Amino acid sequence: MSDQGDEMRELVIDECKDKMHKAIEHLKTEFGGVRTGRANASLVDKLRVDYYGSEVPLQQLASFSVPEPRMLVISPYDKGAIKGIERAIQSSDVGITPNNDGVVIRLVFPELTGERRKDLVKLVKHRAEEARVAVRNIRRQARHDLEGLKKDGDLSDDDLKRAEDDLERHTKGVVGDIEAVLAKKEHELLED
Repeated sequence: MSDQGDEMRELVIDECKDKMHKAIEHLKTEFGGVRTGRANASLVDKLRVDYYGSEVPLQQLASFSVPEPRMLVISPYDKGAIKGIERAIQSSDVGITPNNDGVVIRLVFPELTGERRKDLVKLVKHRAEEARVAVRNIRRQARHDLEGLKKDGDLSDDDLKRAEDDLERHTKGVVGDIEAVLAKKEHELLED
């Protein structure tokens, strides 16, 4: 096998691992947007706010604090942004009405009902399954690329087998990470 074959194999595997890592990060971001009944800035920090004619993420316009488990306080850096922030929250799918005193905006999170908790658990399980499918698709594409290298003569049978074993081990680890993230989110959703 050539040095070029080694480099190409490593490139395929590294790209695969990077894409799998991004899939987990995407899942964590999505889970951050699922309300657990506790105040969490990740539910609103990415909201787009109309700020003097530009769409700006809320996290660039304000700081967040959680003085109580079910209350999120949003402190705009510019008091002129309060109305825009309020409108963005009201038009989002957060489902909480903002209260503002002219200085800060308070979001009070109601306790989740048992039925709503079950619906949210179904939602996070579905998103976790989508992440598992994405990871498997990434693995399949990497295998396809490695088989192409073998077909072109850049990879021996043994090197292909080692690379596929490496991919399989990494994929199992990533799927395990997805399961751990899912279990943590389920626990958050179901605890009182």
